[in-house]
Amino acid sequence: MKNLAPWLLAVPSLFFMAWGGNHFTPLLPLYGEHAGLVDWQTNFLLGTYVIGLIPGLLVAAALSDVYGRKPITLAGLISSIVGNLIILLSSTSVTMLYTGRFFAGLAVGIGMSVGTSWIKELSTRQWDPKATAAAGARRPSLTMTLGFGCGAAVSGALAQWVPAPTVTPFIVLLIVLALTIIPTALAPETVGATAAQQPPQHSWVRQLRTPSAKHPDFLIKIATAAPWVFGSGGIAYGLLPVVLAEATGEFTTLYATLLSVLTLGVGAFVQPFAQQIDHKLTGRALPLGLGIVVIGICLAALTAYHTGPVTGVITAIVLGVGYGTVLVTGLARVQRIAPPHELAGLTGLFYALTYFGFLFPTFIAALVPIMPYHVTLLIFAGLALISMIIAFGRIRYVRGPWGKKT
Repeated sequence: MKNLAPWLLAVPSLFFMAWGGNHFTPLLPLYGEHAGLVDWQTNFLLGTYVIGLIPGLLVAAALSDVYGRKPITLAGLISSIVGNLIILLSSTSVTMLYTGRFFAGLAVGIGMSVGTSWIKELSTRQWDPKATAAAGARRPSLTMTLGFGCGAAVSGALAQWVPAPTVTPFIVLLIVLALTIIPTALAPETVGATAAQQPPQHSWVRQLRTPSAKHPDFLIKIATAAPWVFGSGGIAYGLLPVVLAEATGEFTTLYATLLSVLTLGVGAFVQPFAQQIDHKLTGRALPLGLGIVVIGICLAALTAYHTGPVTGVITAIVLGVGYGTVLVTGLARVQRIAPPHELAGLTGLFYALTYFGFLFPTFIAALVPIMPYHVTLLIFAGLALISMIIAFGRIRYVRGPWGKKT
């Protein structure tokens, strides 16, 4: 491992924490039936995951700014192991399923704030002379997206074709999580007394303050755009498999896996191109991504209206393009705004807002007694359109109160 670039040693932790958080998504219909859940309870397994994400995104970022990236990342790996072990041992208990998903979400939150910042810091010229200016945003976002996609693909395939569908995917995951501790422990620390970035001279509680979040570009444009990252993903691979469960029959788990892999795979594929487009448009690719999300949600409404699995596949592809574009362009804006000592904190806030979108399927399913799926989805498409309008305009380069040109 000595010959590996330092950033590569930090990649497995983010990759497998993302795997451990999202591999459950194609299993939602299976567990909904296994535990006797109604649609909104099934989708709330995504919502419980979000509840765990919030402290992982916000508190862990502040802790890592004081105590270093490595120990907090290792704690995230342990949280993922605990959460998935709880689900493995309690597959029919609604309470334990929610508890396990909480710890899995906590782990992903740690990965997305601390792990993303760690890889970004290890992608600077100090650690990687070959790194480009865009590497700090592209590498962690691709790592996370590929982890989400591979986790869904492997666990979905195992659940469809291998015996013990509520056991085998979790055993595989727990083994790789345990092995991931090794490269994480060997990766160099970027924050600390002996590191290039010195920890702040105050407690982690004070570090929770993130003044750069008041930047108008973050507060208005990024904050309104961020929920559509996983709002689009949640609709594509969280909601549509439940809506189409009757139409897909015994292949529901396989279909859910296909939608997950398509959405996340396409999302990963478009990110480098989205960065290039964003550069050519001087930071204006964010509304372009939101426009694609609007089209995708309209397609989701059409899919729900005529319960068509083929249209669902097309919808997943379109929403994947929107997901990847909004994610990488939003993260790039965050990294332009945040000073070094606030990078983890502002990244955590950004991802907390992105994951708010995972609550959308729960809201949509809960409204079914009042209005059908396709009507609610069209309303959400209108909300995404409003976000697109707000996001228009280039990034404003002003000198903020934190003393950095942004």
